[in-house]
Amino acid sequence: MMHLEHINIVVKDLDQTLAFYRAAMPHWRIRGGGESTWYGVPRKWVHFGDDKQYLSFNDSGTGKVRELASNEMGVAHFAYVVADLNSLIARLNNAGFEVRIWGGNDPHAKSVYFIDPNGFEVEFVQYLSDLPLERNIYQ
Repeated sequence: MMHLEHINIVVKDLDQTLAFYRAAMPHWRIRGGGESTWYGVPRKWVHFGDDKQYLSFNDSGTGKVRELASNEMGVAHFAYVVADLNSLIARLNNAGFEVRIWGGNDPHAKSVYFIDPNGFEVEFVQYLSDLPLERNIYQ
């Protein structure tokens, strides 16, 4: 069996980044962190997650994220399955983040997209069925 353990993301500001992800994932925690040098640039890093998966955030990011309305190379978005989409939206709204795109809203799934403080698009989806044929409709 295989599963995704972590994603390593270079960000501009750890505190702003953690404000977003803590609101989205209140059950996650900082697992560890420290300081390092990456190609001559000092940076701080944290692992934010649970015992099985996490996001690795590294500060001192420069430049900009790819233009989301383009075909430029890079991450388009990444997604998390949530049990209660309305609660997640409320937590992120209360933390000052607004829905960017209202995604799928069919009988078996609903989703929304937010932009994190670094410009990364994050999708959150709530499935309303356990049946793969209903959850994964390809039309």
